[in-house]
Amino acid sequence: MKIKNVIGTMLILSVIIISTSGGTGCANIIPPQGGARDSIPPQLEKAEPKDSALNFKDNKITFTFDEYVEVQNIGENLIFSPNPSINPDVNFKLRTVTVKLKDTLESNTTYTINFGNAIKDFTEGNPFKNFTYTFSTGSYLDSLELSGNVLLAENGKIDSTLIVMLHTSPDDSVVVNEKPRYITKLDSKGNFKFKNLPPKTFYLYALKDESNTRRYLTDKQLFAFAEEPIVMKNDLSPITLYAYVAKAAVATQTTTPAINPGLRIRNQGAVVEKRLKYQTNLISGQQDLLNDLYITLDQPLRSFDSSGLKFFTDSSFKAVSDYKFVLDSTRTRIDLIHEWKENTLYHIIFDKDFAEDSTGKKLLKTDTLSFTTKKLSEYGSLKLKLRNLDLDKNPVLLFFLNDKLYKSYPMKSIDLTQDLFLPGEFELRILYDNNKNGVWDPGDFFEKHLQPEIVTPIERKIIVKPAWQNEFEIAL
Repeated sequence: MKIKNVIGTMLILSVIIISTSGGTGCANIIPPQGGARDSIPPQLEKAEPKDSALNFKDNKITFTFDEYVEVQNIGENLIFSPNPSINPDVNFKLRTVTVKLKDTLESNTTYTINFGNAIKDFTEGNPFKNFTYTFSTGSYLDSLELSGNVLLAENGKIDSTLIVMLHTSPDDSVVVNEKPRYITKLDSKGNFKFKNLPPKTFYLYALKDESNTRRYLTDKQLFAFAEEPIVMKNDLSPITLYAYVAKAAVATQTTTPAINPGLRIRNQGAVVEKRLKYQTNLISGQQDLLNDLYITLDQPLRSFDSSGLKFFTDSSFKAVSDYKFVLDSTRTRIDLIHEWKENTLYHIIFDKDFAEDSTGKKLLKTDTLSFTTKKLSEYGSLKLKLRNLDLDKNPVLLFFLNDKLYKSYPMKSIDLTQDLFLPGEFELRILYDNNKNGVWDPGDFFEKHLQPEIVTPIERKIIVKPAWQNEFEIAL
């Protein structure tokens, strides 16, 4: 009995040993499953030559990391300052990244290489963020710094995709014809910082550089410039730049949605709109008592005859006498100016030949637009006090509804009172209107060096309720 038990036990153990040792060649070793995902970026173990090296004479730099790495989008991420004529080659293999310098280095100059987020671990793609390497071809490292931020002049917001540039020439043309001497990027809050700068005089700019040319090539690019040259020294105060799109580019921007789809014909597989298209500022078929009616066109008008627009009221189509249709300077918007009556039905009849746009499109037949005005009971009153408002800067209070400008009021005092105001949640901004024309004006850099007018957002939003006395006091 004991012998049988021993033999049985030995047989069982033999089977277990064979199955776990892979004796048949069929068993697989399965690694442990689960566990926390690697979220740690690669760490630099060694740089040859070492970081902050002096009297640098090499043409190759090798970085060794603690794990396998890869380099991605190096053209978008790498910033080599001062900017070389020929960009270096960057290669990677296993745990190393190699930079081969292709341009002749200047004597007694401090260089920095910022890799941005290009270096990542191979397995999980964790970036080694903003890894920067510094060296000098002289006996010391330049150590001056310049910092600041960039805001969009038209709304006070941030576009973190802009780059900031330093040129050494005072000529305006350098922003078009030459690459900058130094470049840096904005962080998510719109801030920038240059490090390791020499004690020289620089000219500071910011730019939307989607083509990666580092140049100001079209007035459709966001652009900013400092008013004065930057003379580098210790303890410089931060500088704020205000970016803008040039006036010529702003004037040509139009919207294209339309409310009348019109007739479509097919031309070699493409859908072509043949009918003149337009949209209005009506909201759910209702007209705001406090605003004109806007008719916005898809393309600028080649011809316009206001007599081809007829204005009527009530279901009987009674003619209205006190109105005016006005085409604006861009020829893309027609304003109907009229003193509205509350809760009233109106009609506009468009003669088919009233207008022709720049592409030759007209209405294909007479069109009618019918709408009603809002009731007085749908409005509230508004009293607003802006403490610490600087009246010497010609402030204009801007009301934005759903990211669109609703009303603007030049402020002659810190108080604004309106007996009727449209209900809604409004974002407020202050335009400092230098030329007192009531609208925001962009800058004009070449020769004039005219800065854009500045719009400052007010952090607090206000909610205007209907049939309510809405009172607010805001400290700026």
